[in-house]
Order: sequence, then C-alpha cells, then structure tokens
Amino acid sequence: MKTDLLRFNGAVEHDPAIDAWLQAHAGELGAIAREWFQVMRQCGDEVRELLHDGCPVACLGDAPFAYVNIFTSHVNVGFFQGASLPDPHRLLQGTGRFMRHVKLRPGKPLNAAALSRLIDLAYADIKTRVENG
Repeated sequence: MKTDLLRFNGAVEHDPAIDAWLQAHAGELGAIAREWFQVMRQCGDEVRELLHDGCPVACLGDAPFAYVNIFTSHVNVGFFQGASLPDPHRLLQGTGRFMRHVKLRPGKPLNAAALSRLIDLAYADIKTRVENG
C-alpha cells in the first residue's frame, strides 16, 4: 500500500533560524542537539532544513526525514519514517504508525555509530521514497 509522504513548505539549504535555535540552547543538551543536527545536515547536497513545530527538521527537498528537539532532561533525535527503519541496536522508541525517536541524555552511554547509521538510513529511505513517487 502506498502512502503519501509528509511534505513541508519553506525548507531551505541553510536556515539561520535553526542556527539561532541551536545557539539559544546552551549546555549539554544544546551541544547534543547541535552535534546530531550537523550529522543530518551532512547527509547529502540535497538536504534542506526548516523549523517545524518549534524544532529543527532535516528534509530531502520538502520531505522531512529527521529532526532534533530538546526537552528538560534529554534530546530527541527523531525520524519521520522511523517505523520502517532497520534498528538492530534497538535505539528507536515510539509506537506511532510512522515516527520513531532516540532519546539522548547527558552522561548516558550512546552507540554513536548506530545512531549515525540510523540517520544515514533515514536519508537514504526518504530519497528512495521521493524518487519512486
């Protein structure tokens, strides 16, 4: 069954509002969010970004694939099509039809290689979905 992709208007190559958002969040949580959003930005030349629902979102064109958001004690690295991503390290949380996230907490162990792989897979997945209609 084919499902329509979520699309966002206004994604740009580099959004200064995202830089301001990231800089406004100081401390460990801000550093975590900055690190992982930078990984998303580096997925490919076609990555675009925007603020949506108050948090930075990485898109392929107008199709979102990942985001970061900061909460009181953790950072979420989220995936718009996360339910379909392979997750052998069981990092993904959530029970929604499509979205999943990884919670990152300061001082807690993190499998950075596995999270980087999830981001790469999310980008590749959205690219395949966009290219195949």
